Amino acid sequence: MAAKVTVGAKAPRFVLPRDGGGEVSLADFKERKLVLYFYPKADTSGCTLEAQAFSRLAPAFAKTGTAILGVSADPVSKQDKFKAKYDLSIALASDETHEMLEAYGVWAEKSMYNRKYMGILRNTYLIGPDGKIARIWEKVKVPGHAEEVLAAAKEI
Repeated sequence: MAAKVTVGAKAPRFVLPRDGGGEVSLADFKERKLVLYFYPKADTSGCTLEAQAFSRLAPAFAKTGTAILGVSADPVSKQDKFKAKYDLSIALASDETHEMLEAYGVWAEKSMYNRKYMGILRNTYLIGPDGKIARIWEKVKVPGHAEEVLAAAKEI
């Protein structure tokens, strides 16, 4: 059963392999704001548009002291290719074990064309500098989403 993360709760800790090699962890963003967004699959239309929007707005997020991290279950090699193909400026992390995805409640049963399968929910979490969940967006619709998250980051 997937966990349910709520506003005001401590963000679940994680350590994941990241694009370009190395690891990224929640501790890396201590005393900073973090946009943690989950996307189903690298190099698909919705995920590409979302990553491009966050990349385009990365300088504006940086001015608010907010980092951006995209997470999927894709292997790092696929994320590296995705990042290079679209010249993305944001960090991408891989959770092939689904441990972190489950901790955030985004590894869940989905359905398409009457076929059920396990996959990643397109959710975004804004984590405050105190390490607590400040805002949650579930079942994200990509158009305008990055701008909405930026507005929220400016408020906290």
